[in-house]
Amino acid sequence: MMRYYPVNLDVQNRECLVVGGGSVGERKIKTLLECGARVTVITTRANERIQVLSSEGHIDLKTRGYESSDLEGKFLVIGATDSEDVNEKISKDAASRGLLCNIADRPAACNFVLPAVLQQGNLVIAVSTSNTSPAVARWVRRTLEKEFGPEYATLLNLMGAIRQSFLSTGKSPEAHKRTFERLLDKGLLDMIRDNRIKDVDSLLNHVLGKGYRWDDLIKTEDYP
Repeated sequence: MMRYYPVNLDVQNRECLVVGGGSVGERKIKTLLECGARVTVITTRANERIQVLSSEGHIDLKTRGYESSDLEGKFLVIGATDSEDVNEKISKDAASRGLLCNIADRPAACNFVLPAVLQQGNLVIAVSTSNTSPAVARWVRRTLEKEFGPEYATLLNLMGAIRQSFLSTGKSPEAHKRTFERLLDKGLLDMIRDNRIKDVDSLLNHVLGKGYRWDDLIKTEDYP
């Protein structure tokens, strides 16, 4: 039986707290920022990169020790200090407030764990070993990177644009589930990978009819 319930968490514009200013804390901060979170960092000593993020206005940095009141108004907290006492206090404070809490490398003190993540545009593949072996999770992620390249990001952009076009014309994407499957079954991904744009247009015309062209659906910046 799985211990952890897989979920993709929306932290866009959510107030998140990271306690700790070393390399581990930096990685957690970076991921939260990439997901659009509003990040406050509490640390007695911030590394150079974290200081830069603060000076550029990306995070709210408070150079002092952690206090229980720091959790007020927060959606999520990550403890990444080298102090067992501080990490334990963060965990207990978060539990008493019903907050999402992750303590780096201390699964027993967490109510969620962070997977190894492979991302290609909007494609996100999370690999978890239920914290049995983070090293294995990272190894699996690196293995997957060989299979899931940047062409998947472009594929998603194209399929998403087609879906939005369906929605704008009152067509239900669910009702056209087989249509999307046909595009994939007929080699759309390989065409994108090989930069065969004329073949893509031919396939779109064959499966979707007139009015669906690569140049109309894909923005230049979306194509690697």
